Amino acid sequence: MSDFQLEIEQLKKKIALLEQKKLEVPTYSFSKIKMKELKQLLNIKKSFSHQNIFDNWFHFDYIISDDELLFLQNLIDINILLISDYHEEDLKINFIAPLISKVNFFLFENEIRNYYNEKLTYQNEKFIFNGETDFMIANGLVDSEKPYFFIQEFKKGFENTNPEPQLLAELISAVELNNQTTMKGAYIIGATWNFVILEKLVSNSYQYFVSRDFNCTNIEDLKGIYKNLFFIKDEILQMQKDI
Repeated sequence: MSDFQLEIEQLKKKIALLEQKKLEVPTYSFSKIKMKELKQLLNIKKSFSHQNIFDNWFHFDYIISDDELLFLQNLIDINILLISDYHEEDLKINFIAPLISKVNFFLFENEIRNYYNEKLTYQNEKFIFNGETDFMIANGLVDSEKPYFFIQEFKKGFENTNPEPQLLAELISAVELNNQTTMKGAYIIGATWNFVILEKLVSNSYQYFVSRDFNCTNIEDLKGIYKNLFFIKDEILQMQKDI
């Protein structure tokens, strides 16, 4: 092989490597993504106006029965002294799972149920979001097909992990996978619950709203959390009817 041919072959290899690098799409895990990374990938902004966006959600007309009220109060009484020290699984099993089970998102006839640690992947030409969601309500009894609502974190109060970008990455993935413009979720840090609404504005551009803090060791706040979850259940059923 002549020197000229050798140079051509080397040049072809360099071009091939450059093309391969162009095709490589960076992957971001839900559990590790930071807000800085999210803003580098997307046009996303937290909105502090229009807090009335939560009005329909937080004023859902659901009457809590005496038995349900007793259940909620017992849940507080059992956990209140330890909830700030719970690790992730402690918080999930001792408090969150019983609350979610009481609301009962397992709707067999509608093929809807809740999933724990379910895998989710969204990919576009710029990036890949993937990982396991802490909690997701989705269509599909055996495998999740269409996600409707997410709860992120289940972390104890003293950890420094920020659940907000992790939840937002999941909500963005669901909006794009479902071809929708809005998605709801919540994140939990110790006893504190925050509800979130994500809105897609245009391609690659989003805004989101974060609710006030709900302290689940306060009976009035816990009643609010309970009603908010029932709203999600009702909304999912309404969405199915409208299809």
